[in-house]
Amino acid sequence: MVPAPLREASREGYPRRRDLAVSLVEELERRIREDLLKAGDKLPTEAMLMAHFGVSRTVVRDALARMKAAGLVQSHQGVGTFVASTLRSKPFCVDDAEGPGHALAALELRLGVESEAAVLAAQRRTAEDLAAICHAYEALRTALAEEADTAHADLRFHLAIAHAAHSPHFASVLEALGPSAVSSSIFERAHASHVNGVWELEVLEEHGNILAAIRLKDPEAAGAAMRLHLAKSRGRRRAAST
Repeated sequence: MVPAPLREASREGYPRRRDLAVSLVEELERRIREDLLKAGDKLPTEAMLMAHFGVSRTVVRDALARMKAAGLVQSHQGVGTFVASTLRSKPFCVDDAEGPGHALAALELRLGVESEAAVLAAQRRTAEDLAAICHAYEALRTALAEEADTAHADLRFHLAIAHAAHSPHFASVLEALGPSAVSSSIFERAHASHVNGVWELEVLEEHGNILAAIRLKDPEAAGAAMRLHLAKSRGRRRAAST
């Protein structure tokens, strides 16, 4: 599919997944621009993209989430991902700058967006929505317990709440930010000297409080729990960057 795989460059032992995801997006965008991938074409599977580009599943999923948020591709459950038939002229996107400043700016955006999404989710969620949020919470709990990469589990939890709000633009914002911006614990673990077990317990408890309020259909409590979680995440990120 490509002449050479993207290289798994690293910094201080950590793969630069964000850079690799951007490179993968750029390559797929080029193919769309040059009509090598046409409107309606089905993209290769995640496994095929991983093999051809020599990157991890996390990188592939991050890249596809970015392309979906930009309106370049559309996903159909159980079918696959396809090049969008109509591309957005001005897609919503987020600067790819790295560092604590970028992370804090993303959290400031999320404070306004996700607090309201949680309110609406508590009002509008269905039984299916609640099941999706619960499943995402359990995946996050398992990832934390196993000290695994929590980025996608964390994003999945917040996306499930955004979908439960039944207002599509909330999910679009989170997809544009991507897992590296949405995850709270992945950033903290990358600064191992600042990490302690208390942070992980706090993160899990905060997610549990959000889930409990949505389960009870308590909009005020859900909004407050989400705002508290994101405000504390901002504090943790500031502490990790010092």
